[in-house]
Amino acid sequence: MAQVTATTHTHLSVPPAVALDALSDYTTVRPAILTDKYTDYSVVEGGIGSGTVVTWRLHATEKRVRHVLADVTVDGSEVVETDRHSTMVTRYAVTPDGSGSEVTVTTTWKGAGGIGGFFEKTFAPKGLARIHDELLANLASRLGGRA
Repeated sequence: MAQVTATTHTHLSVPPAVALDALSDYTTVRPAILTDKYTDYSVVEGGIGSGTVVTWRLHATEKRVRHVLADVTVDGSEVVETDRHSTMVTRYAVTPDGSGSEVTVTTTWKGAGGIGGFFEKTFAPKGLARIHDELLANLASRLGGRA
């Protein structure tokens, strides 16, 4: 099993604290910025910041749907979602960037072995990065645009 990583980023025209607060809000902001690749979204516990537990179905492809039950932690400038059902961890790192901020999304998981693992490692990161790009575009629209 090899580690698989998908990464993407965007520049926002808001200060890092504003971006981090928005990404940490699973009650109001997160459901508003999710794309059609996310279904059955629900807050299980909390809703803002560390201690939040959320669930959704991630439609990576038409045939590949993953049920995520994520524990959320906010540590400094990072929001981390750790899936209880798999090895998947998604990090939203927010850093200053000029008069705005940069948000980098990185998802890692232990991929399959063999030929299936080769295809997963080759194609899954690009597909997941596209999903994250859409989410970040929605976040930028909600917060007032990209820098």
